[in-house]
Amino acid sequence: MTDYDPRLVDVYDQDNPDGPDHDFYRGLAGEASARSVVDLGCGTGILTVTLASVERSVVGVDPSASMIGFARNRPGAAHVDWVVGDSRSIPGTGYDFAAMTGNVVQAIPGAAWPRTLRDLRLAMGNGGTLAFESRNPAVRAWDNWAFDDKRRDSLHGPLIERRTVSAPAPGVVELQTSTTFAATGECVDETQQLAFRDRNTITRDVRAAGFAVEATYGDWIRTPFTDHAPIMVFVCRAV
Repeated sequence: MTDYDPRLVDVYDQDNPDGPDHDFYRGLAGEASARSVVDLGCGTGILTVTLASVERSVVGVDPSASMIGFARNRPGAAHVDWVVGDSRSIPGTGYDFAAMTGNVVQAIPGAAWPRTLRDLRLAMGNGGTLAFESRNPAVRAWDNWAFDDKRRDSLHGPLIERRTVSAPAPGVVELQTSTTFAATGECVDETQQLAFRDRNTITRDVRAAGFAVEATYGDWIRTPFTDHAPIMVFVCRAV
């Protein structure tokens, strides 16, 4: 992948703050009495550092060196083992809790998705908990994602952002985002493709990798999933 511009990583937490989703994952790790955790696709580590404790070892894995670099400088970062890579880079085995948060599963395309699930299963002990969320494609959230000349402040001065959205293939949404640093006129362009898989597809893939789906929620307060829920939150067990 092309890595993120470090200046845009600096505003990542502004767009993705700690909130009820992180509360859900922290609560689930506690319920599982997790002693060893892997946060796959950990980004800047805003959740990752809060999962670590004296009684619990935590590994944060992300393919972005810029994200991991930011995470390593976060308060509490010394209590986490940070790894630049994907599921193939998870160190060791025997994890009893694994999470993929922030809809990161949608950024795992094609054949990399079932491979990721298989890698996680190999890394986890029997009975371990895997949890993640993905947007419900039936809701078509991407219909509201395009915008023109959105302005905001950042550590690097005012930003002007623009985004276009397209659907180049069934189940795939492409975002093209342009960010201009107003002070210099410099522009950074990013293209991201997101996979929108439905509940049946994800359930099938999870089972094929060696997990049982224990629950599917439609929000962060554990309301059972319905066809109109904006997200699908999966809680799975390694079998």
